[in-house]
Amino acid sequence: MASQPYTPKPVTDVFTPGDTDINRRECRRVVPMRVLALGLGRTGTASLRTALKELGFDDCYHMMSASVENPPDCLMWSDALAAKYDGQGTFGREQWDQLFGHCQAICDWPCVAFAKELIEAYPEAKVLLTTRDVDSWHASTMKTVHWRATEPELRLAAKFDWAASMYQPMLSKFWTSFWDGDFEKNGKRKFKEYYDEIRALVPPENLLEYKMGEGWQPLCDFLEVPLPEGGKKFPRTNDTDGFVDRCRKRNRMQMLNVLFRATVVGGSFAAIVFGATMSYRRFFGWRGRA
Repeated sequence: MASQPYTPKPVTDVFTPGDTDINRRECRRVVPMRVLALGLGRTGTASLRTALKELGFDDCYHMMSASVENPPDCLMWSDALAAKYDGQGTFGREQWDQLFGHCQAICDWPCVAFAKELIEAYPEAKVLLTTRDVDSWHASTMKTVHWRATEPELRLAAKFDWAASMYQPMLSKFWTSFWDGDFEKNGKRKFKEYYDEIRALVPPENLLEYKMGEGWQPLCDFLEVPLPEGGKKFPRTNDTDGFVDRCRKRNRMQMLNVLFRATVVGGSFAAIVFGATMSYRRFFGWRGRA
């Protein structure tokens, strides 16, 4: 996987106005790294991210940081994946500080692919390990992230859209490499091996295993922070039911960006995009659900 150069966000990407455009390769650490939340995705990591931010660990990195918040992050993730799995280049503390320099905590994938490296890079950070029943986790992941990593709509958008062109190759590389080429077959085995590895790497006094539903108390005790005031409920976000619809909506918005850019630019590019759009509609349908 060759290193992909940074390119600015097109001014015509008006249908995804929330996407920021920060080149992390030019960034440095500005806050300390305090928490490594290394539970696999679909174990409550989105809810945990919200909870950690509520407790003052701001920002907390999550896959959404790269997929929908600041897509150029995917360029550095691709560099990290190439270094780990293909032996291309190096990726160490300096690069992690560029990517995570604004964060006091990290969680979710693709961070988990680098658990050992992150534990070594930030030995002072406490380690959280969200977990759940392996069978329910596998079923949830099959319907959500595995679907997203393999869906053809995203592959089509990646041929033309600025953000998708960075996100889709990174996600595909991570998903294929981390699960030894086959999530459906290897997922449960890798789940068990991964959790055993983290338990072996982290001293018990620096590790908290946590399941959603346990509330604020064990989290706050471990992190040595006060409970939220006013009896605030523990957050619950990123449920399975809404995942696919949210992803399909983003696909549509990205294709609208492409169409708008074609309208502005005109000429042969417009003809190419028109053909791609017709293919999109013919093979996948123009889904009207948000």
